[in-house]
Amino acid sequence: MIIDIHGHLSPPEAARRFPMPPSLTDVDGMLAARAQAGIDLTIIGSPVGAGAMARVPGVDNYKQPRDRLRGFHAWMSGLIASFPDQLRGYVYANPFGDDDHLEGVRETLADPAFVGLITTSSVHGELLGSPRADSFFALAAEAGVPVLVHAPAEPIGTEHVDSIGFVEQIGRFGDLTLSMAMIAFAGWLDKYPGLRLIGATGGGAMALLPERLQTAAAPRHWGGGAPPSAAPPSAAPASGGPASGGPAQGRQAPREQPTVPPSADPAAALRRMYVDTSPFSPAHLGLNAEVLGPERMLFGSDSPPLSAPLEDLIRMIEKLPVDKASQQLILGGNAEALFDLRSRP
Repeated sequence: MIIDIHGHLSPPEAARRFPMPPSLTDVDGMLAARAQAGIDLTIIGSPVGAGAMARVPGVDNYKQPRDRLRGFHAWMSGLIASFPDQLRGYVYANPFGDDDHLEGVRETLADPAFVGLITTSSVHGELLGSPRADSFFALAAEAGVPVLVHAPAEPIGTEHVDSIGFVEQIGRFGDLTLSMAMIAFAGWLDKYPGLRLIGATGGGAMALLPERLQTAAAPRHWGGGAPPSAAPPSAAPASGGPASGGPAQGRQAPREQPTVPPSADPAAALRRMYVDTSPFSPAHLGLNAEVLGPERMLFGSDSPPLSAPLEDLIRMIEKLPVDKASQQLILGGNAEALFDLRSRP
């Protein structure tokens, strides 16, 4: 059985509002291509909910009211109900969403059409190591469903990049790398051991980072600890500036304290996460298999909108230097277990 854990489809209404590749609304074409390639099941979702994956002036994907997201998920649920043997879905979640937003996520997850969550690796430049992500990670751990961490429409560092191709292929890859590393470093998997996190786009450069994360956790060139801070916390007034009630002029307000201590072993935390196979690169897939292991890899095509032939993506898995049993785990076995698909209706 071949299970694709990374696909996208959008409702026709979204295509009328926002620019997007035509393949994202071609349900029949998508399903036909999968049948031809021998893909049995695809898990679809949107990393922007009912928003836009292309940069659109005046559109903030993270300010979508609950009723709009409810309508988007209702469309997706109806589509899955029409093709129950071929499709399952992810519920979109803003990782820094308020209580009302997260309650809507819980409500939608009760629909058996949905088997996981999809979220973005950063929000307006803020990574998922932020303490503001605590409620989201708590929800994911409580729900016991996998989370596909997907790059946002506007990745970190691309604010002044005009080429959409560069943003899509390089900027989003870098955003994933930063956030997956920060999740491991920040200790979320220590606080919530039940988290099952999947890095889209092969997890970015995750497989290159175990040693660098260990060095980041205990940098020897600083005497085995962190560098001294520029301004000791005791130097700042406890209640901000003198008369205004805010921070003193020229001095930053105290930062929000993290809710979880940094991981004592971020490299081990990194190796507890999963990655998909959507980067169209045999070298990248081979490195992930070597460093993370085939048991941490799940077949994902990012198609639509990725237009690479699905058969070629499958052949890449079949050419990996791992045994046939491991190849079958990547193509479907890992996903079947991780998403608990045997027990789902």
